[in-house]
Amino acid sequence: MTTSAALREFLRHPHVAELSRALAARPGRRVDAGAARLAAILLVLRPREDGDPELLLIKRAEFEGDPWSGHIACPGGRMEPGDADLAMTAVRETREETGIDVDRDGMVLGTLDDLSPRSPLLPQIVIRPFVAVVRRDVVVSPSHEVASAFWVSLAALRDAASWGVDFVSVRSGRRRASIFRHDGHVVWGLTERALRQFLSYAGMPLGSESVDEDLG
Repeated sequence: MTTSAALREFLRHPHVAELSRALAARPGRRVDAGAARLAAILLVLRPREDGDPELLLIKRAEFEGDPWSGHIACPGGRMEPGDADLAMTAVRETREETGIDVDRDGMVLGTLDDLSPRSPLLPQIVIRPFVAVVRRDVVVSPSHEVASAFWVSLAALRDAASWGVDFVSVRSGRRRASIFRHDGHVVWGLTERALRQFLSYAGMPLGSESVDEDLG
């Protein structure tokens, strides 16, 4: 973990400081995984040139049989036997998928609430979202699992006009879901719910519940 002057300055940004305080005051709620697999994702923040935060999102590559193939997501994946805990899973998967090494170039701030798919057609899995900050000069090197990666400013994330409800196509037909639109991308499902939590912790709640209904 680095404690460089630039990173310490970023941690003093009002929204990042609010986020850090909120994560420390209320760590994310845990759910009993039971027989479900465990996984973790990482919401990675870095400072823009003007110092404001921006968040990393990826577009997953297309793979046959992968229910999240082609989706916009945060880096992450399933816990492996060699992972000491889910924080290690989040950091490892982020490094493998994007080349960003949080252990070297940043720090994990805390966790959001555990998430699980709402559709019974998806695998049984419990996903723990972690939040991290990294240096501005990190370089994203997408792996074969990632079609593309891009950064979204906090200003774009908190723009109410970018959030809404629409129909999305899934293998079983279509769903009515809460979405976040950005630069031609549509974020929905588990990632949309994680972003919604993130904004709430950062002191910018959207003020409505996430919608996700299977319409067949």
